[in-house]
Amino acid sequence: MVRLQKKTVKIVSVVIALVFVGSVVALALTQSGSGIASAASSNVGVVDYRQVGSSHPQLQSANAEMQKAVQDAQKEFEEKSKNMSDQEKNDYYQQTQQRLQQKNQELMEPIQKSIEENVKKVAEKKGLSVVLDKSAVVYGGTDITQDVINSISK
Repeated sequence: MVRLQKKTVKIVSVVIALVFVGSVVALALTQSGSGIASAASSNVGVVDYRQVGSSHPQLQSANAEMQKAVQDAQKEFEEKSKNMSDQEKNDYYQQTQQRLQQKNQELMEPIQKSIEENVKKVAEKKGLSVVLDKSAVVYGGTDITQDVINSISK
């Protein structure tokens, strides 16, 4: 009688294990199927910010202005630092770098705002609730890069 019970327990255990494994496989199949379907009809957009930024119409003028500022700062540094000690030169150099960084930020801020506004405009037009940088996305999403570039160029 004890042997019969051990055999029955083993059979019941195997059946329970098979049911568990079967349910896990079924769950995995249903989840992966719905994931594919939802990715196809996703409301997530992706945009390549580097490409949009490099094709921005104001970028060339901002870069030219920044290069002129760097050249002017370099000439000014060379003239004013002739009679300075090494420590004074270092301090003045740090101040010049900070001024140049601030100038760069002032030049780039309107370009960044323009890109963000156009991304938002295109996303709303296409019914996208989220837009991510393309470099952060492995798979999926609606690419709106060219639409944003076209919107900025208008």
